[in-house]
Amino acid sequence: MTLLQTLRQLVIDLPRPFKQGLAIVLDAAILLAAFHLALWLRFSLFFFDNSYFLLSLAACASGVAAMAGLRVYSYVLRYMNARVVLGIAGGVAGSIMVVTAANTFLYLLGLSRAVLVIYGFLAMGGLIGIRWLGRQVLFSSSIKQAHDLRLPVLIYGAGGAGSQLATALRAGPHYKPVAMVDDDARKWGLTVAGLRVHGPHQLESLVKRHGVRQLLLAMPTAGRRRLREIVDQAQGYRLRIRLVPSLRELVDTDGVRLRDVRVEDLLGRDAVEPIPELLGRCVTGRCVMVTGAGGSIGSELCRQILALRPRCLVLYEISEPALYAIEQELAQAARDCGAQLVALLGSVRDGRHCLHRIREFQVQTIYHAAAYKHVPIVEHNVKEGLGTNAFGTLALAQAAVEGNVADFVLVSTDKAVRPTNVMGASKRLAELLLQALSQRQRGTRFSMVRFGNVLGSSGSVVPLFHRQILAGGPVTLTHPDITRYFMTIPEAAQLVLQAGSMGASGSVFVLDMGEPVRILDLAERMIRLCGLTVRNEAYPDGDIEIRIVGLRPGEKLYEELLIGGDFQATRHPRIMQARESDLPYDTLMAGMQRLEAAMSGTDRAPVIALLHELVSEYMPAGGQPRP
Repeated sequence: MTLLQTLRQLVIDLPRPFKQGLAIVLDAAILLAAFHLALWLRFSLFFFDNSYFLLSLAACASGVAAMAGLRVYSYVLRYMNARVVLGIAGGVAGSIMVVTAANTFLYLLGLSRAVLVIYGFLAMGGLIGIRWLGRQVLFSSSIKQAHDLRLPVLIYGAGGAGSQLATALRAGPHYKPVAMVDDDARKWGLTVAGLRVHGPHQLESLVKRHGVRQLLLAMPTAGRRRLREIVDQAQGYRLRIRLVPSLRELVDTDGVRLRDVRVEDLLGRDAVEPIPELLGRCVTGRCVMVTGAGGSIGSELCRQILALRPRCLVLYEISEPALYAIEQELAQAARDCGAQLVALLGSVRDGRHCLHRIREFQVQTIYHAAAYKHVPIVEHNVKEGLGTNAFGTLALAQAAVEGNVADFVLVSTDKAVRPTNVMGASKRLAELLLQALSQRQRGTRFSMVRFGNVLGSSGSVVPLFHRQILAGGPVTLTHPDITRYFMTIPEAAQLVLQAGSMGASGSVFVLDMGEPVRILDLAERMIRLCGLTVRNEAYPDGDIEIRIVGLRPGEKLYEELLIGGDFQATRHPRIMQARESDLPYDTLMAGMQRLEAAMSGTDRAPVIALLHELVSEYMPAGGQPRP
């Protein structure tokens, strides 16, 4: 190690207070020298008398004090950025103001304005220059190495978010923005934040020219359709595609918040404005209970309910960790809107406990999202599945009637339509029970909301595929032709709130899920979003294999939303009301008694036979509905 390297390392290893003290001494010397040099340049003299010497000391002391107040000495030299320059400028401006005030109010010798201008330029140049020089001397090799290691990236979007992103990335050690791409032809050829703007048709040439490995989408207001188009165009170049969520996040946070484009960003639909009177009709000013409050749909319902300002929100959950998590998350939001937040442990199968809690808090609306929903698990645990999904719904609904609850909304599933598994049959049975109860009384209005898979829920294939991709594969798929409907969790919860405000008691509402998604296409897209390729016979050197493992017990190739295909439109464009058959109350209750008796035994066959008797569309042997 050379003497220069040794000295450099000694300076780098100095304690932080010593470094700050050294910086203060150097800045004071630079300010003092700049003031006297300004006098010399203006008057060819360093001193006229003691008054100028006193002014120079005032300039020096006030400049250092102002920079200390602006935290210039708190910044690390290695990572000096624009904030340091602004702090130095503020310190110099403060110094000039103090000198001007001292000269004016203490009646010292007249000071030429030219001296102050020259002093300002010299001080700025000296203070910034000494830092640049120190950075080059102490860290030149590490800075050069960091620049060499920075990842070249393209920024898609030459607007405000793109400009902010380019500036932030250029100051950081990880990414090197090389160009911008924008849809607006008027921006092509312009320079934004030091980067030239290109058209989307030049994407391939830019990737090859600069060796780009990541595409950063700085388009926080772009719709999902446009995002899909960009992703489809870029996936052929094996780019990792990342997203700037919003301009507000970019500006309000200390660092750049980038995240990978998720499949939810592409499969979900652009939101439809809710109908305000429907959204808050069963919530605002009421005491609302949400069962299964810690689940995917239940927790999102709770978030949106609090935004509608209920009088009280009762979180009802059987899982203690899930209940704790959602209570901690919502505590501040509840305080902000003035709502009482109550966290209750309990099972919906315990009707007496449910009734006690309903009366205790005078619950007026119940959103029943508690259910066992994983098809293979329920298929192998028939009694537990029926106990919660069917008998639990009946117990809670009877408690709601006895407790004078005004509105009861069941969160149902598309698997209840011509079910081939116990989970779907149990949810259809729950629908039939509520329809039957609506025939017997008018105090509680029962409604059911049926929809398909929600993206990102605990039972969704999306998080499963994501974990498998991160592990290097294989991605397991049950059948190459399997399709599912998908909806984002926030959209589903918002539509449930609105659907539950419509229709007469016993109504079954179906959410418009859009077009069904082929799960094989979903898996391939998720792999490509990670900048990887699919390994198959055509591409044996690909990164991730997709392995077909066969349909699980009770699994259908295609899901449906309507049993009879008969429905009518509602006030909301994405909510339909189904017209479906039901069972008489007495017939259904007699069947439930026989089903409960069969469940007390150990034989599965009588339970399945009675379930098929009550839910005539249930096809446990298979028989896939046609797409």
